[in-house]
Amino acid sequence: MSVLEQSFRFQGEYMASSQEVLVVVLNDLPEYQRLLAGRPQTCGMRSGRVFLTPSESCGQHSTEQNEEMLVFLSGQGELLIGGKESFQVGQGRISYIPPNTVHDVKNTGSELLIYIYCVAPVSGN
Repeated sequence: MSVLEQSFRFQGEYMASSQEVLVVVLNDLPEYQRLLAGRPQTCGMRSGRVFLTPSESCGQHSTEQNEEMLVFLSGQGELLIGGKESFQVGQGRISYIPPNTVHDVKNTGSELLIYIYCVAPVSGN
């Protein structure tokens, strides 16, 4: 476990799972930071912080059998769905992307676009 991550374990009435409660500290570096790596650290959720420079995109990809939430911390950009629909995103907004959805995020502003993604498997898949 890195110095940027603290782990707490609760017992009894507080938790119905054997998973640990984690607190992860965001670093000050303007580069990708993995926050949650998935199993066995979590029940399947993965998360990270992304930095996109002006005109940069994360690259078109699919959520596959997962749902995804994006939490925009700063900047402005565009969420592209299937190469056909687009939504304005940026600081103070979140987006939900359902399973099996092709998408991309592009920085359309003049500052860094910074967001956190959370990807979780859909139960029953």
